[in-house]
Amino acid sequence: MRKRMIETEQAETPPNLQWLDLAQLASVEITSEDKAHPIEAALLPGEAGGWRAARPGRQTIRLHFDPPQRLQHVSLLFQETQTVRTQEYVLRLSPDGGKTQREIVRQQWNFSPQGSTRETEHHTLDAPAVTLLELIIIPDIGGGNAIASLEALRLA
Repeated sequence: MRKRMIETEQAETPPNLQWLDLAQLASVEITSEDKAHPIEAALLPGEAGGWRAARPGRQTIRLHFDPPQRLQHVSLLFQETQTVRTQEYVLRLSPDGGKTQREIVRQQWNFSPQGSTRETEHHTLDAPAVTLLELIIIPDIGGGNAIASLEALRLA
């Protein structure tokens, strides 16, 4: 019998991406924020600790771009080392400040401290003039009291 091992490592970030400087290009709106884990810690390179919500339940992060930006890649990193839960996130784009939105991904992930503690996602797209990127995180689709968090969000 022939046998092959299936690669299960998390996807690496595609090479040669020029990440957008979100500090210069975007303003951000959030539904809540733990003061010890501000949103800048997830959006800006060199920051540590990631963002964490101040309360349980569904959370929204919106990036507003002025001028509009071409988006070709979205990279997300989520980490959970303490709570077993199923998280769902949704990414939406808008070319007109949110009047119309296009959902680009809706995905669920099962976190388990005994095994699956890290979710890394890389989404390739071609969106020529984005004025709004919205990330919705439902930290526990089972309705528990989990706190949403985001280690990193990068855009190219």
